[in-house]
Amino acid sequence: MKKKIIFSGIQPTGNLHIGNYLGAVKNWVDLQNSGEYDCYFSVVDYHSLTGDMSAHDRHDQIIRTAVELIAAGIDPEKSTLFIQSHVAEHTELAWIFNTITPMAELERMTQFKDKSARQEKNINAGLFTYPALMSADILLYHANHIPVGEDQIQHVELARSTARWFNNKYGEYFTEPEALITEVPRVKSLLEPTKKMSKSLGAGHVIEISDSPEVILKKMKKAVTASEGGDASVGVENLLLLLKHFGLEKQYKEYAAAQKDGSIRYGDLKQDLSEVIADHFSSFREKREELLSHHDAIADHLFAGAKKAQAVAQKTMEDVRKMVGLR
Repeated sequence: MKKKIIFSGIQPTGNLHIGNYLGAVKNWVDLQNSGEYDCYFSVVDYHSLTGDMSAHDRHDQIIRTAVELIAAGIDPEKSTLFIQSHVAEHTELAWIFNTITPMAELERMTQFKDKSARQEKNINAGLFTYPALMSADILLYHANHIPVGEDQIQHVELARSTARWFNNKYGEYFTEPEALITEVPRVKSLLEPTKKMSKSLGAGHVIEISDSPEVILKKMKKAVTASEGGDASVGVENLLLLLKHFGLEKQYKEYAAAQKDGSIRYGDLKQDLSEVIADHFSSFREKREELLSHHDAIADHLFAGAKKAQAVAQKTMEDVRKMVGLR
């Protein structure tokens, strides 16, 4: 039986943090290792052009992101791992999708509003039309399932709509992908726990999975816990959430109970949480350093992944060009 196809991508906008890991990468590794899917994972560098990163930083970060995905468990022998810009068909299909995507649909996308608010001096056209590129990323490989949390279903729905718009105008071709809903922990900023953990908030807000034990502890000590008077807060809930995922079950239950009866010692919680996170990613840090010193091997993996992805992408675009009248 032919395996179902999965596509997912991540922008090279900074080192992976524990929010990225719990929200996406850990699930990718599990899906890959299940043996049930043909997985395509991409470092979507075209998407990163809509932000404010410098060319130099972007160039370095693209490779680091690929290295960190491999160190975290994405196996180039089991999955197709590649850099988006190495497969030019992504942008070609995105342009065709731009011509069939109603402006009103793009105006509905919540992330355009969020991203525009974060970079008020750089509200470019790419921020508005990037969902068409995202649809191209997915449909180019005829993906059946897109692993997302519930807060990202809007993107999958647009890809499904794009497939319908194309099929209605040019003939049946694309399969409408389905969201593969995953339980995504809502990891919050250490310093502003009412907000999602994000690199855009600043280095102190996130724990990068490459952080040393010393750096993790330093950041954790500054993490917001309870408000004055000892009332439970979203900050404490955030730290307990992390302990639930990275610590022992017994350890989590003890701290949860202590929080409930008011006997919790936040200093101890931060110390223990720092240790379990550092221990969890110790092998990741070792492998990351090893991979970063072997650029040729990484380049070989990415070249092979792009070659495999391009074989599928070229066939899709040959069909699409004929269907829209360009051949």
